[in-house]
Amino acid sequence: MRIKMCSVHVVDPAAAFGFYTEILGFEELLAMPEHHLFIVKSPQDPDGVGLLLEPSDNPVAEAYRAGVYAQGLPAIVFGSPNVQADYERLSGLGVRFTGPPTADPSGTSAVFDDTCGNLVQLHQD
Repeated sequence: MRIKMCSVHVVDPAAAFGFYTEILGFEELLAMPEHHLFIVKSPQDPDGVGLLLEPSDNPVAEAYRAGVYAQGLPAIVFGSPNVQADYERLSGLGVRFTGPPTADPSGTSAVFDDTCGNLVQLHQD
């Protein structure tokens, strides 16, 4: 078995699709705007896991998304070969980070706001 798809709840799937493709550099796997269905994939792993930009129209999902965000916790973690370089590139594109990259025994991390209701952590081993 392998993971085929995972999801992150977003406030606006179409806006999230724009941010995740145009700013973060993910590629379209599936886009059906009429159904509010948007799935992206990593260009570095074209056969890898799809990321469903899930609408938060379910009250339970929205409460979870909002609660995690309010606590300052990342909703998802993306691997990065160079967190510092991604931090600089994304900051230059106007992405708001909660602070500069930090290092600890597990690696280097930085957290940013995806503009769609989530904090996202970049992590480098």
